Amino acid sequence: MKALITWGGWDGHQPERIAHLFRDMLTATGADVTLTDSLAPFDDPELLQRLDLIVPVWTMSDLSRAAATNVSEAVARGTGLAGCHGGMCDAFRGNPLWQFITGANWVAHPGGDGVKHRVTMTADDPLTNGIPDFDIRTEQYYLHTDPANHVLAITRTDVVTWYHSPNGAVDMPVAWTRKWGLGRVYYNALGHQADVIASGPPHEMIRRGLIWAAKGKAAAAGQSIAHLQNSGNHG
Repeated sequence: MKALITWGGWDGHQPERIAHLFRDMLTATGADVTLTDSLAPFDDPELLQRLDLIVPVWTMSDLSRAAATNVSEAVARGTGLAGCHGGMCDAFRGNPLWQFITGANWVAHPGGDGVKHRVTMTADDPLTNGIPDFDIRTEQYYLHTDPANHVLAITRTDVVTWYHSPNGAVDMPVAWTRKWGLGRVYYNALGHQADVIASGPPHEMIRRGLIWAAKGKAAAAGQSIAHLQNSGNHG
């Protein structure tokens, strides 16, 4: 299994520490992991298509349309994509294609850091089986999400009163999977800092998600995306 972990962007999310945590999860499975603090690999479509897994750990950064297209084409052909928190769904705010691939975009965390909230498993799925519901004190992400996502866990947005509150509390997705062509995509909204996902249920959720996404390439072997290809929507 070949994986690329690329980290950078806003230092407040401890991207280097998160990247090393992900590396440890993957190397424990025997994966061959490349760790880099550069987005240059996204400019190499052939490299990306040789990978089993791409793990982005970037927040509030910029990605060109060409680079996003390279990632899109690699994932569509079976390369997995997995990550957490702002490192994946607040990575490239100005890139709608990235948001489409990942299944969401961050918009707020009412109350800031240290909000105690409950994470509830919602799917009978190998990625969550045996993992109990749990309380956690960290940012509670409010995301604009794709209704096509396969939601694995949720949190109820009734713990902080703010301008959104008159709309009523909602069950906000915390973790999900989705497909992009033949590829598997996994996201988990936890991970504001490394200690949030360093142990316990959050760690196990993400560990399983990384491995699941990485195994998608082998599962897609022999399949073709020809029937899915078209010009896309370029605005």
